[in-house]
Amino acid sequence: MELGKSDEASIDREICAALKGQETWVLIGGPPCQAYSLAGRSRRANDKDFHKDEKHFLYREYLRIIQVHKPTIFVMENVKGLLSSKHSGDPMFEKIIADLSMPTEGLEYEIRSFTKKGDGSSLQPTDYLIHSERHGIPQSRHRVILLGVRKGLGMPQHQLLAAVARPVTVKQAIDDLPRIRSKLSRGDSVEAWRKAVQAAPSYVKGWGVENESDMIEKMRASAVAATSITTGGPFISRIYRRPKKPTELQQWLHDRSLGGVCQHEARAHMASDLARYIFSASFAHIWGYCPRLDVFPPKLLPDHINVHVDRDSEAIPFKDRFRVQCRNEPSTTVVAHIAKDGHYYIHYDPSQCRSLTVREAARLQTFPDNYVFAGNRTEQYTQVGNAVPPLLAHKLAKIVRSLLNEMSRRRRMQAGDAAQKRPTGSMPRNLPEQLPVLAEAG
Repeated sequence: MELGKSDEASIDREICAALKGQETWVLIGGPPCQAYSLAGRSRRANDKDFHKDEKHFLYREYLRIIQVHKPTIFVMENVKGLLSSKHSGDPMFEKIIADLSMPTEGLEYEIRSFTKKGDGSSLQPTDYLIHSERHGIPQSRHRVILLGVRKGLGMPQHQLLAAVARPVTVKQAIDDLPRIRSKLSRGDSVEAWRKAVQAAPSYVKGWGVENESDMIEKMRASAVAATSITTGGPFISRIYRRPKKPTELQQWLHDRSLGGVCQHEARAHMASDLARYIFSASFAHIWGYCPRLDVFPPKLLPDHINVHVDRDSEAIPFKDRFRVQCRNEPSTTVVAHIAKDGHYYIHYDPSQCRSLTVREAARLQTFPDNYVFAGNRTEQYTQVGNAVPPLLAHKLAKIVRSLLNEMSRRRRMQAGDAAQKRPTGSMPRNLPEQLPVLAEAG
């Protein structure tokens, strides 16, 4: 059922049926983010009707669920752009915090952060922003995640999301996957693919920079090392070798019982894009960062109207149109756009000369290896990009569960203290109503 479109009475009946009278429960979700995302606002910068877009207020559908069903705790996720989004000149984030803090008369919530102590009265908007790479996720994914805790229930302070000493890199996440080659979109064969890869260095001649010869040599060496003959597939059989000291991420991802790797299949690319991919990956290998279009060799620039402007101008949009995921850093944010093309998600190994597979993108999102995506490959990429990283979600869920457990423990202690204070032989009249609640909360 879709909030905002499906019948509200039907939605409420489904929720009540699912809850079965349970009063202690958690609501998880987030309103659609198109109106708040930086990319969405950029695309509609000249749209005079953007401020009227009803998507600004779809959070009220989420708010209505809170008003009617009064969850003990809610967790709401949205994009970073929510912090700076405005509607008719007014900050949307402040409006949303105010509405969630008091959804209706007699119902109030503390709006807490997973990474900093305090509530809506003491926290700054940026305190609600979670930087995934700081918490063991191999991806620089920054999202606003709110923790709403219902007042009047004696909720203790919650544990904060633990930070890691060092970010997990792209290489640490995907380097153990089988090496595969990309496909050619026209006339694919191993010979044709290698011919296209070996031709790539010629595009750099005439670049006119000091390190031109170094780049050509690196690209040539990568072309020689391009010996993979398989393009992968829906399943690749292989023997799993468990690391002696698996990392947290490896423990989370790996499943020895699989006997192989699922959905690790390369896309098909044009020969000209293969040249751009091997250039970008070689550049990142030498200099440690991803090249932007304003430093590309002229022969490698795509034939696009946005590119053919002053090369030194800041007006060139999408300078990172071809982005390699550097091996020694967390990846950039994996988003649903990965379903359209792989230009923003180039593999760091120039000898493989390709964009990331569904499984590699899923690894960066921390989907366990035994999670299989349904539908065609475009739909699989979309599912990967639209997700909250499951390992991060797991960590947040553990915090919420410990909060509920502590609330339950305190209730039991209070009930025990009250029983000790009562005169011998006396029983509270409402004890039968208390017992099921205490048992369910535990």
